[in-house]
Amino acid sequence: MKHLLQLRLIVTAPPAGVAFAVQRGRSELLAPSAATAESLVFDFPIAVADATSDPPRLTGEFAQGPPGGRFVYVNSGTYAGQTGTQWSRRAKVPLSGISTAQIEAALAKAAVLQASIRGTGKDGGPACASVPLSSAWSVVA
Repeated sequence: MKHLLQLRLIVTAPPAGVAFAVQRGRSELLAPSAATAESLVFDFPIAVADATSDPPRLTGEFAQGPPGGRFVYVNSGTYAGQTGTQWSRRAKVPLSGISTAQIEAALAKAAVLQASIRGTGKDGGPACASVPLSSAWSVVA
């Protein structure tokens, strides 16, 4: 039985003037649910097809990639729908750190699984390619 798990991804220190969006499916975009100069917050659901497999099998509109290596795309610049910018980037945020215990705890408490990434890359532009988590996935009320 599939369950919907709420995820919250926080993009810290995004470069000024660059739009960000989480990719839904192939071409739809999800705008931040909250935004300040210091961070962007994205809230979205992931379907849990099988929490007992290793790694847990996560699916849904926001999950990208093969079953054993799911991730979420955070698009920036033109890939986030922004015009008049030099940036066209996508960051791959791994879902592999989500454990069965975290899924069960979040579902039992109707809580959110939250992680963060740094929004600025080494070159000063938006983060891109496979990015490490700044803070690992954790259950928050």
